[in-house]
Amino acid sequence: MKFLTKSYLLLFAISIGLQANAQSNFEKQGTQAWMKGDFKNAVVLLEKAEGKDPGNVNVLKMLGYSYFQNADFENAIAAYTRLIAVKPTDYSAYYYRGKARLNIANAPKEALNQMRESFYTAAIKDFSKAMEISGEEDVQILQNRGVAYKDYGIFKSYKIKKSAEKAACVALFNNSIADFQKILTMQPLKKDVISLIDYVKAQISSLK
Repeated sequence: MKFLTKSYLLLFAISIGLQANAQSNFEKQGTQAWMKGDFKNAVVLLEKAEGKDPGNVNVLKMLGYSYFQNADFENAIAAYTRLIAVKPTDYSAYYYRGKARLNIANAPKEALNQMRESFYTAAIKDFSKAMEISGEEDVQILQNRGVAYKDYGIFKSYKIKKSAEKAACVALFNNSIADFQKILTMQPLKKDVISLIDYVKAQISSLK
């Protein structure tokens, strides 16, 4: 299984096509906008479609992805959370919710400082759940979780005051390296992952 955006879009488009007859007008129009990559209009139409048919898995899936593509990460999280409530086995919902949470955690907004840690931990949990449901160690999920561990470790490193806090940072960095190394067992020449490992090791060294 390759967790690639193109595959996600293709498979979902086929699924949508099979159910076209049952779609409302807003869902049909929202689907057309979504398939064209017009995610701004897709949001407007799919919000109306959800209003008429709350809990519609296809609508929620497209709406969450549309919010994500518009960088509206808070609404993306909310939409994927509603999708998970209806279909808790949809690993793509956990994956994209995790990515949205990680984007918020890394956003340079002072107002988020008190909540940043909870977004990092929630993102890591989402990536882990996505992998658990998918049933295999997927490269893209592993890489995103490894990055989340790395970013969380860097965030915590700014607050180190005690040896226990330093140990917690090192543990996060080691988890990051472990995910990246799993990727290299599958794709040994993946240069971006090799660079990430070197970077994380340098972060660990800087704590000593």
